[in-house]
Amino acid sequence: MWNKPHLLNAIADLLILAAAAALLAAGAVWLVRVPSLPVRQVVFVEELAHTRRQEIEQVLPATLRGNFFSVNLETVRATLEKLSWIRKVEVRRIWPGRLEISVEEHRPAARWGETRGELVNSHGEVFSALLADEELAGLPLLFGPPGTAPEVLKRYGELVGSFRQINEKPVQVILSPRLAWQLKLDNGMLVNMGREQPKAPVGVRLQRFIDIYPETVGKRAVRPVVVDLRYPNGFAMRMAGEGKGK
Repeated sequence: MWNKPHLLNAIADLLILAAAAALLAAGAVWLVRVPSLPVRQVVFVEELAHTRRQEIEQVLPATLRGNFFSVNLETVRATLEKLSWIRKVEVRRIWPGRLEISVEEHRPAARWGETRGELVNSHGEVFSALLADEELAGLPLLFGPPGTAPEVLKRYGELVGSFRQINEKPVQVILSPRLAWQLKLDNGMLVNMGREQPKAPVGVRLQRFIDIYPETVGKRAVRPVVVDLRYPNGFAMRMAGEGKGK
């Protein structure tokens, strides 16, 4: 072996690499364990509209174990995302001792179902959180089978656009277990739209009603309490205290 310089050089290179790796490992261990590099500051990038400071102070300190290098950012993220109003969290280290936390809160778009505290955010996701009564009063009420919140929220947005043509506004949208649609307007009128039909889709039947609404409904001194759009070629109206009539 001693008369093979290339082999000796290779062994020397390996020993140098091993020594360098050992030094790096020792340095990493020292950085993780050294007590002189604590997390000195936690900064929330965005102002939080709904999450209270007390909620954060109750859960955050326990996640800041270790120093600047060893604190587990995934634990910080997962812990904060358990808070009711927080949808998504991103955490990053800023040298020499700061954590920056970016928080996306849920933006409530509607109330969901009959259970108090269930809301739908702008992504169509159902979450549980408490909201002041005056804020709740300004949100529409949506119902639907489990898993249909995105579809119901999308339909609500479409209905708002459609009824804007006649200066009316939906305040409640229901998708039944049989996938039939019903809405309630801010004037108290119920509109039964029924299920999707291949030859008469909900959107087509609804637009036909909106097109003739000013002449058939808007000019009435007393508005109907229920309008039924489930007919392929027309609709029915029911006045207060009356049976159904065309």
